[in-house]
Amino acid sequence: MIAATAPVQRSPRAKVMVVDPSGQIRHLPRPALIELIQPGDLVVANDAATIPASLSGVHLPSDRPIEVRLAGVPSLDPHNREFSAVVFGEGDFHTRTEDRPRPPSLAAGDQLQMGPLSAKILHLLDHPRLVLLEFDHSRDELWAGLAHHGRPIQYSHVPVPLALWDVWTPIAGPPVAFEPPSAGFALSWQLVTEMRVAGAQFKTITHAAGLSSTGDPELDKRLPFEEPYRVPQATADAINQAKSSGKRIIAVGTTVVRALEHAVHEGKIAAGENLATERIDVRTRLQVVDALLSGTHEPGTSHYELLRAFLTDAELEQLTTELNMREYHTHEFGDSVLVSRTFNKLAEDKPRCQIPMSELCEQPSLVDLNHQPPGPELEQVKI
Repeated sequence: MIAATAPVQRSPRAKVMVVDPSGQIRHLPRPALIELIQPGDLVVANDAATIPASLSGVHLPSDRPIEVRLAGVPSLDPHNREFSAVVFGEGDFHTRTEDRPRPPSLAAGDQLQMGPLSAKILHLLDHPRLVLLEFDHSRDELWAGLAHHGRPIQYSHVPVPLALWDVWTPIAGPPVAFEPPSAGFALSWQLVTEMRVAGAQFKTITHAAGLSSTGDPELDKRLPFEEPYRVPQATADAINQAKSSGKRIIAVGTTVVRALEHAVHEGKIAAGENLATERIDVRTRLQVVDALLSGTHEPGTSHYELLRAFLTDAELEQLTTELNMREYHTHEFGDSVLVSRTFNKLAEDKPRCQIPMSELCEQPSLVDLNHQPPGPELEQVKI
């Protein structure tokens, strides 16, 4: 895969790799996504707007420069003054995250000055670079300071500084995400309208998307951190009705998968706010989501591990091979994948004899393969 280096959300050259339940892979231009939407589908996206969560500043006890990347909050309450944060030493996004210098030694009680904002370290969170901060400001002062001094978190593969509008999806609403829920970059209001015209529903949740990388192998193993989310009543009702009638639920982004699979209890989605604490991976038996629209992800990341809830390891290895061979672009401004949970994964998750034939036959598919033969613009690879 090739790193996407330009902050363009909806490139006309963007591609999408599609994996359907039978294990067929096909490659499409991303504008063709609407052709894969079926009547009755329910598409759920994350409407969180991204805050300017990168703060340059000074560690006052040592008088040394630092960068603070806000990483989490305990709830979606806008009055929050306590944030978890990852602290870096001198430098900025131009240096690869894993090559950044370490910050000075941090301890509870240390004061940090970040432009107009000041904060105190309450305690370390079981790692010398992961801290719990409390800002010394009212809500209005804090948000004004973030708007004035903060910048979007970014990584060295994009060489130009990002503006805030670069990291807001078209449906961005409540400002609670620390990095963009970038699968939503593929959306547009025209696409949402076309989905509804095609007989699909479009609903949203709000999920405080956290960091995708810390530059520290031990910290990265803990990703994703705990993330608060909110499921509106209308979204919960739509999901529960869709599940009861056998309709397909498509999540736009890994954050949506994490929220919905955490919110389900005894087969039903509960509306309201909660804190996602579980990691979605090979051990997860999905109860809500049938398909995932996401960016392309590299092995070893938490996003890649989440794909193991949809695909067998052999299928995921084939997907990765195809992404590399076809030179898909990766990271937040890259290409997309639309992955269904496959029959092979269903069989792996529970003994074959317990899967009714009707479940295998009626699993929603992305397209009717019998009526859409492969051609130059629709290429298939069997996993």
